[in-house]
Amino acid sequence: MHATKTAPAGTWTEDAIDSVTLDYDARFRRRIALQTDGGKPLLLDLAKAQSLAQGDGLITETGIIIVRAAPERLAELRACDTAHLVQLAWHLGNRHLPTELSGDCLRIRYDHVIVDMARKLGAEVSEINAPFNPEGGAYGHGRTHSHDHRPD
Repeated sequence: MHATKTAPAGTWTEDAIDSVTLDYDARFRRRIALQTDGGKPLLLDLAKAQSLAQGDGLITETGIIIVRAAPERLAELRACDTAHLVQLAWHLGNRHLPTELSGDCLRIRYDHVIVDMARKLGAEVSEINAPFNPEGGAYGHGRTHSHDHRPD
């Protein structure tokens, strides 16, 4: 199978013919040979690299393959109140860390240095294994990489 286009989660209605489970790093791709969860070969061949999210569809000549986020080792940070949660979020953002905003907690990929920092800031930190779906970048970009503000 050959996927050259994607459909964002929630924009397609047909049943998926298969799925592909990828971690956060593997969900930022342009071109890669994959194997579906059903064991079929799949070539992802997009015009440009893009961030794939949980529930996105990969459009192939035979149907849609749904993207699933693989469970990963994460740190879940909890705060004593909203102001404390905002403070923790500021420190993570200041370090340009991909962060999942999960209501009353923040999730990051496990990093012992950042976990130590968060604990020193008073966070309650738990190690969990879960899919990682961090907040997308500003200005409609799926990921953040630097302070580069060029429109392309």
